[in-house]
This record gives sequence, structure tokens and C-alpha cells, in this order.
Amino acid sequence: MTPLPDCFCPVDGTRVPTDSLAWCCPVCHGPLDLDFAPTPAPLKSLTGRVNSLWRYTECLPLPAPTVSLGEGRTPLVQLREGVSAKLDFLMPTLSFKDRGAVVLAELALRLRPRRVVADSSGNAGTAVAAYCARARLSCTVYVPEGTSAKKLEQIGAHGARVEVVPGDREAAASAARAAADEEGTFYASHVFNPYFLHGTKTYVHEVWEELGGRLPEVLVVPVGNGTLLLGAALAVAELHAAGLIDRRPALYAVQAAAVAPLAHAWQEGADDLAGVTPAAPTYAEGIAIPRPPRARQILRAVRDSGGMFLTVTEDQLRHAQTDLASQGLYVESTAAACWAAIRETPLPTRTTILPLCGAGLKSGLPTPL
Repeated sequence: MTPLPDCFCPVDGTRVPTDSLAWCCPVCHGPLDLDFAPTPAPLKSLTGRVNSLWRYTECLPLPAPTVSLGEGRTPLVQLREGVSAKLDFLMPTLSFKDRGAVVLAELALRLRPRRVVADSSGNAGTAVAAYCARARLSCTVYVPEGTSAKKLEQIGAHGARVEVVPGDREAAASAARAAADEEGTFYASHVFNPYFLHGTKTYVHEVWEELGGRLPEVLVVPVGNGTLLLGAALAVAELHAAGLIDRRPALYAVQAAAVAPLAHAWQEGADDLAGVTPAAPTYAEGIAIPRPPRARQILRAVRDSGGMFLTVTEDQLRHAQTDLASQGLYVESTAAACWAAIRETPLPTRTTILPLCGAGLKSGLPTPL
């Protein structure tokens, strides 16, 4: 069996063997990165490969999967001239989180833990539950109170145990991390485990292939914990290093104005979160993260790309969601955030792509907060 690449702490350099079940840096307790620098395959060599994200096998830290549900290869649809949406809500569990969850489940299958735990506001937990079901792995998902009933139903339907934690998203994360420290437990964290990011990066590899070996000038991405944005940055770096693109797109990060710690840090020119940012209720529950653990990496990725942060109001989220529905695209409020950010503000660019990350069936149309 091919050895797994090791993890390391991006802050202090501490190395952590992937097969140890350690979920964070033992020194600073921060998230881990993966010691893995692949070379993507040229465009022509992708012809005839499996029609899922595993077609980019050279770029993935695990070999061909045993738990795949055919995830990936979602279509691009034009929203207006120069702006297209990638329909990641058409994934098997109806959100982009399948990209990272399948890699985590495959890793867990190799490590053979006694159980898998995860924390989520809904979509990541659903994805982890589904792929653990596929892999026949015991799974518990910690969610904050107020999580959409349909998401709770979906998680439970996959056979996972649902633990509703009093409090906000941070409270659910704390409960999961406490459980993760128990012996024989694999923490399928979409934030701390870098394997998840190497799954989400396939979003950009697909865009590159679908556009015939190029990328748009701007990638607009919703940001809570930043897993899609950081995955996108990884893919861009891989494609550029391999000489498969000659220009890197700017990353535009979108947050709900009600919970926008990264946007506030950006406005202050900070390299990390600046103090405690007040948080208010928001329709965009999937990105309502007041203290993202990878904040420093997210800010650096946006800055290095020449991008920026944008925020959207609750009215903008609501109008964007109904506007997308009127175009035949029924997505949840969080998934409408990127369209809300640019719908009425033309960007000074010719080509822009944004993701529609989660299906509207998961939460329905917004009700008054």
C-alpha cells in the first residue's frame, strides 16, 4: 500500500504522521497542512478517465477510491455575460462538501478507527455521514442548535448519530474536538484535516478542464472556514507550477455582513483575525463562522491572488436566492452569497466563475430572522 504523506503545522513546522489519528498540531493545537506537492496531468491525458473528481488522481493524496459516489464533474451555467456558476449543489449529498468528505472517508477507511466524528452546520456533516455510510464506518456528527431540520434529517438518514449542541457553531466544534481526543477516534474535520482541502481543490481542476485548459480572471468564493477558497488556492498553485496556466485568477472571498471576521480583518490590513468580531443571525448559516482556525491562511491566499473580500446583507442574500430560483437554480441561502455579492455590481473583468454550493431543498427559502 502506498504510504500516506505526512502532515505538518504551517505555524511551527511540527510534523505529524497521517496514520497517528492526531487531528491538530500537538504544540500549538492549530490546523495541519499536507506535505504533498503533486504535478497535474496535461489536459489531453484526461480524455477517457473516470467521470468523477478521481480523474485528477495525480493531484490527490490517496489512490483510486473504494467509497466514491461519483462526486464531481458538476456543470457550468451562465448567469450573465462573463459570469458563470458551477453547480456543486448537484453533488450526491447536494453540496460541494462531498469533494472533501470522500477523501476523508477514504483516509479513515485506511486508518480503521473505532469511530468517526465530525462537526458541522449541516452540509459537511451530511457529506461525512454519507461517505461513512458508504464505507461502513460508525459516525457521529455534532451540530449547533438551530441547524436546518432537513439537514438533520439527511444526516440521520445516512445512519449517523446526530448530537445537537446548545449554542452556536463554535460550541458544536468544541464538542466534536473533545470527542476527537478519545482513543480510536478519527476526527473528520473539514477545517483541521488537510486531506479535505485536497478534495475541494478539484473544484478548480474541473473549471480548468471545462474551460479547455484555462481559468477565469476571477473566482468568487463564499468563505466561512475557507475550505473551498484554500482548496482553490492549492489547485491554482499546482496548475501554475506545472506550467498548465500562465496567469493566476484573483480570489474574491464573500462573507455575510452579519458574521464577517475575515472581511473586518482585511479592511484593517491585518494578517490574522483582529479581536472579537460581533456576530448576528444570518440566513447564510453555512459561512457563519466567527473564528475560522485557518484565518491567517485565508487572508494570505486572497492577498497573494490580488483579490479582495466582499460582504452581503441579509436583503441581498434573500433577493439573490429568489433571483437564482427564477433562473431555475434552487439553492440554499449560503449558496446565494456569491451571486448576492456581484449580481448588481459588474466586476472590472471579462470572466468570473462562482460556485452554487448547496441545494435549496436543504433549508428552503429564508424566513424572517
